[in-house]
Formats: sequence, C-alpha cells, structure tokens
Amino acid sequence: MVSEIKKPAKADRAKKTLSLMALFLGELRDGLTMINMQSAFLMTSKHYSEKQAGVMFFVFGMSQFMFQTPAGYLMDYSDNKITLLSIAAVSTTLFTVATAAFAEDEGGNIVLMVLLKFLQGAVTALIPPGLNSITQGIVGSEGMTSQVSQNEIMNHLGTAIIVLSGSLLAFGLYPNIGMLFIVSPIACIGMIYFLCQIRPEDIDHNVARGLVSSSSAKSDSNYKPPTLDSQQNINNKPSFIFGFGAKSTDSPDEYLNGSPKADTPLKVLRDPLLLTFILICFCFHLSNATVLPLVMQTLALDNGRSGILMSGSCIIVSQIIMVLSAKICGDYSGVYGRKKLFIIGLLTLPIRCFILTALVAMRGDDESNFLNVLILSTQLLDGVGAGIFGTMYVLVTSDISGGTGRFSLTLGLTTSAMSIGGTISGYLGQALAQDVGYREAFLILGFISLISVSVYLLCMPETLPSFEETEAKREIVMTSIAEGDEENVVENKIV
Repeated sequence: MVSEIKKPAKADRAKKTLSLMALFLGELRDGLTMINMQSAFLMTSKHYSEKQAGVMFFVFGMSQFMFQTPAGYLMDYSDNKITLLSIAAVSTTLFTVATAAFAEDEGGNIVLMVLLKFLQGAVTALIPPGLNSITQGIVGSEGMTSQVSQNEIMNHLGTAIIVLSGSLLAFGLYPNIGMLFIVSPIACIGMIYFLCQIRPEDIDHNVARGLVSSSSAKSDSNYKPPTLDSQQNINNKPSFIFGFGAKSTDSPDEYLNGSPKADTPLKVLRDPLLLTFILICFCFHLSNATVLPLVMQTLALDNGRSGILMSGSCIIVSQIIMVLSAKICGDYSGVYGRKKLFIIGLLTLPIRCFILTALVAMRGDDESNFLNVLILSTQLLDGVGAGIFGTMYVLVTSDISGGTGRFSLTLGLTTSAMSIGGTISGYLGQALAQDVGYREAFLILGFISLISVSVYLLCMPETLPSFEETEAKREIVMTSIAEGDEENVVENKIV
C-alpha cells in the first residue's frame, strides 16, 4: 500500500488563496487588458487616431521597460512583497479609471494621458515579479509548474469574465462607453481581499528569490527543503552591490551556516542562456502584441456598437483557450520538457498572422458577418500561443534563475524584453495599419514572428530541472497505480 504524503495545512490554504487572487489579477496587470480595451475605448468613444493611441501605449510600454528590472530587483530585496503588490494593484486601478474619466475628444489633453500611461507603466511593473515571487516562496521550485499553471488558468478565466462584463456594459452604453471601466475597481477589491489572506509567514523569501529550492541542493547533501511550518530565518537578502567583475561565491566567508549567497546582478546578466531567452521574449512580443488590437480595430471601427461587442469577443475567445493551454502546460511541461511546448506556442503566431493576411484581403469592402466570424476565430490560435507563452516563460525563467537568488530580477529582465517588444509592436502595428493597410501589417508581423521560433529551436536547450522531471514522472506513476487499484476493486466486486 502506498501511503499518502500529507502536505502542511498552511501550504494548501496559501495555494488556494493564490489561485483565487489570480482570478482577479489578470485585469489589473494591464488595466482591462490595457492595450486592447482602452485602445478601442479611446478610438471609438473619444475619436483618437491610431497614432495617438499608439503613442500613449508606446509610453506605457517604455515605462514598463524602464521599471521592470528595478521592480524585480526590489522584489528580491524586500520581504514586504504582499505590501508592494497591494500598492501596485490599487495604483494601476486608479490610473485606469483616470484614463476613462479625463480623456478628451480627439486627444485634446494628450499630454496628460501620456503622463498617466507613464505612471501606470511604472506601477504595473511590480505585478509580475510580485505575483511570481510570492508563488515561488509558497510552493518552492518543485511546485512552480503546477502552481504557475493554476495561476494562469484562474488569471485567464477571470479576465474573460471581467471583459465579458465590460463588453456588455459598452454595448449597452455605446457610444459613451467610459463606464465599462467600473470593472477595474471591482477586480481590485477582489484581488486585495484574497492577497490579504496570505500571511507573511506563508512565504519563504529565500525560496522566493530562487536562492534555494524545495529539493536538496547539490552543494550541500544535508540540506533539508524549507517548509511553511519550519522556515530558515537566514539574513541573506540580495544587496545593492552590483558586483562589477565579482563572483557570488568568491570565498567560504560568502556562506552563512552553509547557506549560499545570491549572485551579483552582473553575473546574472553574463549568462548566455538568459540573454538568448531575453531575445526570444523580445521578438515574440514585437510581432504578437499588436495583432490583437489590429484584429479588434478591423472589427470595431467599421461596425460601431456591434463592433465593440465583437472586440470584446476577441479577448474572451483567446482567454478561454488560454485556460486550456495553461492546463496543458501544467500537466505536460514537467514530463516532456519546456522546449517542445514552447515551440508549439511560438509557431501559432506566424500561422495566425498569415491567415489574417488572407482573410483581410478577402474581406476588402465586404463586411459580411461570415468573414468577421472567421477573423474572430483566429483568436483560437492566439489563445494557444499566448496561453503557452504566458505560462512557460515564467517556468523557463525560474529554471534559468535556479540557485542564483535573483528570480525576480531575472523575471524582471525577461518581462522587460516583453515590454519593450510589445511597446515597439504597438506603435509599429498602428503605423503600418494607418500607412500601408491592415493586410500588409499582418504580413510583416508574420515574418517577424519567425525569428523567435528559429532562435528557440536552434539556440535554446531544454531547461527543465532534473528533479522536477523526476517528480512529474513519479506523479504519473502514482496516478497509474491509483487507477489500477481502482480497477482491481471494481473487478473484485464483479467476481
């Protein structure tokens, strides 16, 4: 008989709370899927041009890029992760509501709007490293695959529900759709409520930083995994010494009671594997970030009130598919590795862009509902690609940063690459759509997306840690045994 290993009660409670918090966090991360719904609001209700909307969100993305890495560094350094994440959530909500409240027709106060987007980009930079460092601090490296997958499932499900509510509000209120942003404060209240249910002692900050994992460290065979019921209170926070030319383990004095010290930021930056992954993240978002806004615009700009509902449907369809994609990543990336799933996710983008190129060419001046539905259906591919990327990039970053004590800093670097790629993509896509047309814009973006596929296929190795692969395979064996026992019980009853 196989005995069941009981998990600490605190671990189960904190993991459930994380999932519920993630249900509300998706909207807050971008402010009602920032580039998408706000762009549609400004262009349909406030009559902004494509370039005016592009400039605003270019500034937003540049601000995220500037503050993402410092935000990750701060999360590694601080033990007040819950407080920092709460401040970021409340602040981004206020900026989202301010955008709807103060935007003037045809960009009359564009300078104020640009300032709001700059400030909002700065505070939202704290959200990804905040959520994922808290997650790793609760479940450890071994639990990241399943918990990140669960977080993403709830994140996408919550975003779909909130966007559906906002779209219905916009449909009913058209053309004055600013009230749809009431969903932002609602999401903020839910997120803060569940975040406050996580207790400071639930988080092992050494594990959160990636300094140690919940498996035995190779450097110390006597190391015991940290648990939520008995944490190691060792003062080994990353310092603000950047370490020009220094190593993280120059002498035995670098260790306290056998505990490793965090790598310097420059040592982290010298990792060629990390630099390769940063390039992949940049190229993917350079081509991907603007595709959904362009799809929404092709449906919304020429279809008025019903177009707003179609635009919301773009997000909802992709979010639902992302739920399934995140589930698949959680179930199989620990068994078959990160690389195969990641390449599948990356490949969906060029396929999607080339299909959109053909559909927009067929559409021409024909605004039939059938072609609109076909264009909307390409969001199925977006759900697969973005769903896989959103889960896997966190896991690969965790793999790369294992043992460095710089998980949040590393996540800040990869997220910065995504931010700057998405920022350039936003302006590039809007400029292409306005200057050469939507069909040509999709075609160019499709060719750009092939870069990330090629680099990952040729230059990135498999990053799945051996202990996680072993654990995933053990769980499959245990499940098979359990199913076999259940079948035996049924057979015995029949006999």
